[in-house]
Amino acid sequence: PFSNNLDTIQKWCEDLAEIIWLNRQQIRQLEMIQEGLNIPSQETSMNILPELSDGLNVLLDSLVKSSFVIEKQPPQVLKTNTRFSATIRLLVGTKLNVHMSPPVVTASIISESQANSLLRAGHTKKTSSGDIVNNKQTMEYHQATGQLSVSFRNMSLKKIKRAEKKGTESVMDEKFALLFWSEFSIGNGEFHYQVCAPSLPVVVIVHGNQEPHAWATILWDNAFAEWGRQPFLVPEKVPWMQVANTLNMKFKASCGRGLTEENLKFLAGKAFSFRNMGYNADCSNLMITWSQFCKEPLPDRSFTFWEWFYAVMKLTKEDLRGMWIDGALLGFVSRQQAEEFLQASEVGTFLIRFSDSELGGVTVAWISLNEDTNQKEVAMLQPFTRKDLMIRSLPDRIHDCHQMIHLYPATPKDQAFGKYYSSPPETVPRNTRNGYVPHHLVNVIPGPLGLGKGTDSYPGTPATSFYDPQSPPSARNTPLSSVSVPMMDSQSGGYEGELAPGKGGGLMRELDNLQMDDFTDLCQGFNK
Repeated sequence: PFSNNLDTIQKWCEDLAEIIWLNRQQIRQLEMIQEGLNIPSQETSMNILPELSDGLNVLLDSLVKSSFVIEKQPPQVLKTNTRFSATIRLLVGTKLNVHMSPPVVTASIISESQANSLLRAGHTKKTSSGDIVNNKQTMEYHQATGQLSVSFRNMSLKKIKRAEKKGTESVMDEKFALLFWSEFSIGNGEFHYQVCAPSLPVVVIVHGNQEPHAWATILWDNAFAEWGRQPFLVPEKVPWMQVANTLNMKFKASCGRGLTEENLKFLAGKAFSFRNMGYNADCSNLMITWSQFCKEPLPDRSFTFWEWFYAVMKLTKEDLRGMWIDGALLGFVSRQQAEEFLQASEVGTFLIRFSDSELGGVTVAWISLNEDTNQKEVAMLQPFTRKDLMIRSLPDRIHDCHQMIHLYPATPKDQAFGKYYSSPPETVPRNTRNGYVPHHLVNVIPGPLGLGKGTDSYPGTPATSFYDPQSPPSARNTPLSSVSVPMMDSQSGGYEGELAPGKGGGLMRELDNLQMDDFTDLCQGFNK
């Protein structure tokens, strides 16, 4: 593995620098002997000394410039006015005594055209396409490790100068690079060097909503750019198998577990819009274009394939990581496949899949028995987004729903999700300082599939208060929604929260027992 072996590479560079320097000294001694013995320079054996000396100087120049490296890359998606860091290291700095007079390193940002000019004409320290704050630091010698390096900890990009856009290009397609440069002398001033190190490509954004597309640009460049390419050229289309491997690597790094073959088949079907052919169509020999990857919206959707995948990956990383690692999330499965799986399962079986229609949404589908028709029916909850899961976690929401018994194919839900449940309110002590009773929310499924027989888990709580038949249908094209309601306080008999016993709980119980006419009269009395 290519991990943390820069110290080994530094040792190789230092050994090579020492060999080159010793050879230079030996050639210098031979030249002095030649002068002392008055040997004619036309002699063949001695005529090669200048050539050897020049060759060693070229080797030394190449080694010094190549050993000025970026140890810690800056972030590849840079947001303006946001602090970022980077670390630069000179691998031969100690061996060539550069640490005796540490040089200053300067950072600037360069555009694609400026990077091309740098490649053709060499280093120019005046090149810049923006203003970076705190962009100059002096290198430091670390005696314990023998390293000469500098860490930029408080850099911030204040301004950026962009090139003119062509066609459908956006600012998230434009790539820059951070250029770190310095100059110093070695050998008592005999050799003077200007060194520079360009970073990996970066995309500059000004708002968080530009982040998904910016990461698509970076992912495509990191994965598919050819070695030695002209900055920053990338292929317009690549084989799907390469994209699949890249997505698998990215998802595993972010979420802790990679994608299965079935997951990748599903993603291929979505990327190529194989709705009619099914998600198991063979895509191994197909090419996918940059436009298909992150420019063209999916059919009947307002977002692209990459935006959908990125949102799912972000949700999984932040809220579902443990369950994904455990294999509790089926995740990448179509609505049709989910229905087929559940129709062949026992009543009460459920599965978790990523929503096709809600960006960054996860939904729960389960199989129930319609008591009127005695037929199995598959229902799907309105998708939960990160905002929902920050209020109450997905395992807790599943725990609340008694309709969900076994995780597909046949794992008891408490066995699958028990370790993720929050502590029950009974274990939370009453706040003795202000007398308030702790409260929490529970998830309730409204409608005939939710508040049917045996669903009155919380006596005294009116079921009709959670469901408004006149409310407009959800725009998310899902049949059911779940509602978070306050949990009853079993000890006091009143509602938890600020309606503590003697301070409103009795009023709520009276409201439950009122007839509608009485309730109307009561409301009119309040208005008066």
